[in-house]
Amino acid sequence: MQFETCFLGICFHALDGSGQKFFGFAEYLAGLALMVLAWTIADVRYRFRVRSAPFPLQGITFFVVTAVGVLTLLTDLWRAQQWPVPSGNLLTPGSWQALLGALFLSTFLAWTWFAFIRPPTYGHLNAERYALTLYRFVLKGSPAELAVIADEIAYSARSLVRHATDRRQMAMRDVEEGEKGLRKVEGYANDLLLLIADRRLCRAIVESSPGTALAFFSAMTDLKKYGIPISTFATNIVNEALRNKDSFLYHEVEGYQSGLIGYHKPLSQALFSNYELVDTVGTLLDPIIDLKSDWDAEHWKAYCRVTLLVFNNYIKQHIERHSFVLYRAKGHIEDAASDLYMLNGSEGAWKTDSFQRLRVVVQFIRDAVDSLDKQDVAQHFRVRIRKARGHPGDSIYDHMASMIFEVIFHASAVRSPWWECWSIQHNAVWSEIFGFDSGGAAAKKLIKFKLRRLLFDELVYMSRFPNFKGARILGFCLNVMGFVPSAGEDGRDWRALHRVVLAWTQKHYAWLYEYNPRIAEACLVEGFTFDVESRRLVHTSQANGLRREPSYRYFDLEPAPAPGPGAAAAAAAAEKQVDASDDATQGASRG
Repeated sequence: MQFETCFLGICFHALDGSGQKFFGFAEYLAGLALMVLAWTIADVRYRFRVRSAPFPLQGITFFVVTAVGVLTLLTDLWRAQQWPVPSGNLLTPGSWQALLGALFLSTFLAWTWFAFIRPPTYGHLNAERYALTLYRFVLKGSPAELAVIADEIAYSARSLVRHATDRRQMAMRDVEEGEKGLRKVEGYANDLLLLIADRRLCRAIVESSPGTALAFFSAMTDLKKYGIPISTFATNIVNEALRNKDSFLYHEVEGYQSGLIGYHKPLSQALFSNYELVDTVGTLLDPIIDLKSDWDAEHWKAYCRVTLLVFNNYIKQHIERHSFVLYRAKGHIEDAASDLYMLNGSEGAWKTDSFQRLRVVVQFIRDAVDSLDKQDVAQHFRVRIRKARGHPGDSIYDHMASMIFEVIFHASAVRSPWWECWSIQHNAVWSEIFGFDSGGAAAKKLIKFKLRRLLFDELVYMSRFPNFKGARILGFCLNVMGFVPSAGEDGRDWRALHRVVLAWTQKHYAWLYEYNPRIAEACLVEGFTFDVESRRLVHTSQANGLRREPSYRYFDLEPAPAPGPGAAAAAAAAEKQVDASDDATQGASRG
């Protein structure tokens, strides 16, 4: 029998100690033990998710669990002592236990929701918490943890791109809005894009979570936001991918090698098939100098492959404007063959990495020219660029011709032994470049024309100022073309140049030898000699194979006067000869 006591209109009765009990302090401890065990064994992935939730989940959990524990303990004490409680049906002992149990269960479900069901993404509610949490993990720099974090930030890639500041849009903001500064979510998004550029995190993305890079660049393409501060991240992602030969750049090759991924090339397409993105970011094709110095032929092959993706999109949609990113990439690819001079005088050059890098560069040139040839040559492109016009008049065709010229110059450094010299200069360079289609391909004809002009201009400059660069170019031309111009279809693309080279050599070589013998000797690779008494060049073919004795070819020279008005007139006449012989090329290029 219960006794009631009333005070100020509120009646109290003793709590029944034998009443129903389904959530007390003992049940709380059992549930808390399971929750603590789950929280303790949770790995870095779930800790990151909980810490970056839209509200301070850890703090709220501590206070709720503490409050529920204290209240369940007091409830059991109240029941054991049968202390008075208010009478009525507003809050029964059963509903009180249900309320405490619901609070306890809600805490567990909140952790489960954000840790497993719906991972939090960057947004207005958690911008600061997300940034601080990611900052702590990146600052710690644990490779095992960064591998997990690299995968986690993929969920927020689209949100970060959406909230980040596009510098192109910033330029359109009015002064008054600019003075107010960036919104909190926008400022943290900018900082996070700089934070994920950490090379350790980029290395983890490339090794274990390439889909994160795909998520960021796909979001940029979808949202058309290319001016966000992601350039450092882009540089490090590409360079780490190039350094790691097990990365997507080495697996996304041809379909017959990599299967479906090779046909789709998801990451390569996302990063490099959109020229507007590459051009605005500006650093996707910029190798880190310290890493580039260690690249071998495989690295350069991957770099050329992604550069070709950018190149193909550029010539389809943006060929009329100058491309700074491709111009820099052109310079890097040229440099891949810059150490060929180290092969001079050594045998077995074709086995070296330098030779393999040369083949990669030449193959890139062939592929790029083939791509250009599939596009119509625009009418506004000038066939010949006068020096007075300078670089603003240069086109992609001029850049390709200049690239071939630089490769020829690098190859000209190899002068001996004769077979290595021939293999590099003729087989690996000249025949590959002038061996591509000699038919009616307008782009190829235009590039060959510009290349001939570059080679010829170097000879003309030799008439005014003899130098070792021109000497090496002359030696290359004499070696690959010989003393006698070819007849018929063979050599049609370079016959005019061949005649000018022979004419210049015949008129100026004897004078050059008298002026500076060292420069004159630099014009001759192994197998070529200058007979001073007979005043002629001699080409000796060594006895090998079925040839039992050496064979000799001779080229008579003229006692040319020192360069002066007469030499200048001769150079001008030779230039007119080249112009006349290339009229057909110019017409075909316009056709």
